[in-house]
Amino acid sequence: QVQLVESGGGLVQAGGSLTLSCAGSGRTFIRLAVAWFRQAPGKEREFAAAINWSGYSTYYTDSVKGRFTISRDTAKNMVYLQINSLKPEDTATYYCAAGSVIMTEVTARRYDYWGRGTQVTVAS
Repeated sequence: QVQLVESGGGLVQAGGSLTLSCAGSGRTFIRLAVAWFRQAPGKEREFAAAINWSGYSTYYTDSVKGRFTISRDTAKNMVYLQINSLKPEDTATYYCAAGSVIMTEVTARRYDYWGRGTQVTVAS
């Protein structure tokens, strides 16, 4: 069974940076693609970024390209999401998800495992 635990969220000023962490456990985690989704109040959960099992390939939704960087430390079973130039519209709960999917999968229901999320609030 794969378990995911996010951390690193908080309250930051617009223009600042934040790095979110996702700690994975379970024997199969190392073979799964991992993605970050986010959900703002009253909105649907949306895909932000994904990384393949090896960490060598990444994929971003257009709206975050240039500001978000996803990375993976396979030795530590960790996936990170660095967010730069934070904007108030980045305020959301950020979720880590993993699954046996292609790296470009943006549909939330196709991911098998989810963390509980970490809240990011950006003050203007």
